[in-house]
Amino acid sequence: EKEAKKEAFRKYLESSGVLDALTKGLVALYEQNDKPSSAIEFVQQKLRGSTVSEYEKLQAELSDLQIRYDELFMAHQDKCRELEELKKSHTAGTSRETIDDESPKDDEASIQTNFT
Repeated sequence: EKEAKKEAFRKYLESSGVLDALTKGLVALYEQNDKPSSAIEFVQQKLRGSTVSEYEKLQAELSDLQIRYDELFMAHQDKCRELEELKKSHTAGTSRETIDDESPKDDEASIQTNFT
């Protein structure tokens, strides 16, 4: 009966992820070149991970950054539209100048032809 309880407890620890977490903490300690003065504190720190308040703080920061990203993205799109409009107006202006430049020459040629 005692062995069955031990086995059930071991299965419980395994299924809840405790064994995996402990193993990762111990492996991280093993892989440390400079061993910490307090092994238990090191493992506790590895097990603890982020606290709820740290998680909430990171979520708030992520939300703020997403808002800032969206604002910058919209500003970028506006600038791209402005640039395209400037390109179009410049192209249209260049076309008009070309037409205007050609028109007087045609007029001059017809005037000279009429006088000769």
